[in-house]
Amino acid sequence: MSPAQNHLIELLPRRDKARLLALCEPVPLVMSELLVEAGTPARHVYFPTEGFISLVARVDDHPGLEVGMVGREGMVGAPLAVGVTVSPLRALVQGPGSALRMGLAPFKRELVGCPPLKRLLDRYFYVLMAQLVSSAGCLRYHLIGPRLARWLLMTQDRAQADHFRVTHEFLAYMLGVRRVGVTTAASALQRQGLITYRRGALSVLDRPGLQAAACSCYAADCKVYAQQIGKTPAAA
Repeated sequence: MSPAQNHLIELLPRRDKARLLALCEPVPLVMSELLVEAGTPARHVYFPTEGFISLVARVDDHPGLEVGMVGREGMVGAPLAVGVTVSPLRALVQGPGSALRMGLAPFKRELVGCPPLKRLLDRYFYVLMAQLVSSAGCLRYHLIGPRLARWLLMTQDRAQADHFRVTHEFLAYMLGVRRVGVTTAASALQRQGLITYRRGALSVLDRPGLQAAACSCYAADCKVYAQQIGKTPAAA
């Protein structure tokens, strides 16, 4: 696989992209691997090229709740672009794949020495903040079914596939609901012919239909990304 398949890196001018790639090392993204722990100073930034990472918030002793997702359209470590080395969120691999990893010191130097990178990551930081705000409102005001459809679309975009594995337990964990709620919502999507879901294997059968079933947050997230960055890899 070419190392330049992260969308943010691809958008850089040729010389800046080549210099950045020379400072990165390819690493695997292993399922359930913790890339960043909340409240702990970051040592690296990650530019995914395959797979996806959940940004998870934890409150007291409650299970984590997914508030954001990063695939090859973005990066893990966005707070570093604005000078903050500690993230309030955990970054947990939920879709295995690969990434380009860069150490903290060279990344800081690039931010100073490469204005196009700094401008691009400032815009991406805004996109990520908009996604977090959207997720907060989605959790409070939208029903489980439309929220599940949104999550499946986001996952499909980043998995770059119509088929992926996901359990009821994991979906309940990510959406902050009970398993019975996930079962009911997934069954409804199956009856509509939008997905098939059996023993953890999920297939998206009708993406336009799934988009119609999703809450408005999915389209809003895509619109913000397009305005600030350009087309997502999935839409390109």
